[in-house]
Amino acid sequence: MIGFYKKHISSITELSVTPDQRRYAVVEEGPRHYIDLDLYGDSALYKLPRNWREAVAQIGEDSLKANGIVPWRIIQMHNLLKDAFLISDPNAILKISSELGHYVADAHVPLHTTSNYDGQLTGQTGLHALWESRLPELFYDEYDFFVGKATHIDDVPVKVWATIAATHQAVDSVLSFDKVVSAKAGNKKYSFESKGRKTVKVVSGYFAKDYHIALNGMVERQMRASVKMIGDLWYTAWVDAGQPDLDKLMNYEPTPEELAKRKAELLEWKTKRSKARLREDDENH
Repeated sequence: MIGFYKKHISSITELSVTPDQRRYAVVEEGPRHYIDLDLYGDSALYKLPRNWREAVAQIGEDSLKANGIVPWRIIQMHNLLKDAFLISDPNAILKISSELGHYVADAHVPLHTTSNYDGQLTGQTGLHALWESRLPELFYDEYDFFVGKATHIDDVPVKVWATIAATHQAVDSVLSFDKVVSAKAGNKKYSFESKGRKTVKVVSGYFAKDYHIALNGMVERQMRASVKMIGDLWYTAWVDAGQPDLDKLMNYEPTPEELAKRKAELLEWKTKRSKARLREDDENH
């Protein structure tokens, strides 16, 4: 498998942001990236059906989507990946592998498992970007992503929900350590940096380092766990599909139409993301 995926790493990298790009055009896309477990009560992890059809029958599709459906989406995408391997469709294999990886990564972000997704309910707005973007931006070079060989997952739904449970357990630490470190930092929590022609307010390196230390490597652990799980899911789908010969698909190249579509989607995403960041910069200026 490694030869096939390595050869097409550029496509995987490009396609991995497709789910975020789709959020601007597809209403159904947003709920696929999170699940607000707290809205289901304390026993959510025990009472929520693992099977999508059972969940719809018990709770209703609209209610499920209102609270996020990332675990069910991961299971669905894994099944689709197995189908893509079964029919040896290289385009589908790469596309689904990439998007599956995106959802798995989201499922490892603690704030993707709570309605307090940005700390907005506890006066900690901006926490999402701090955990997901600022800390990796500053400490990425220290992270180790060698996680060992992929292993077969005997029961994918069980594994997915166990991952959601483990991720959700970290929510309290994400919130509480931010409060502790914020109190200690005082007026040193924020600083100003130049971005383009503007000076913007950002979480200071001083605060980020203390928060990073308080979390005791949590961001790296979650990123490592997501890397391992993505590999395990790819491998499991391939094994369960009968281990098709991927060497035969090695020379696949996307069609001009597919490349044009990707380019258009990327341009739309970058344009809308740029506008959103300009609004944020204006608010922080």
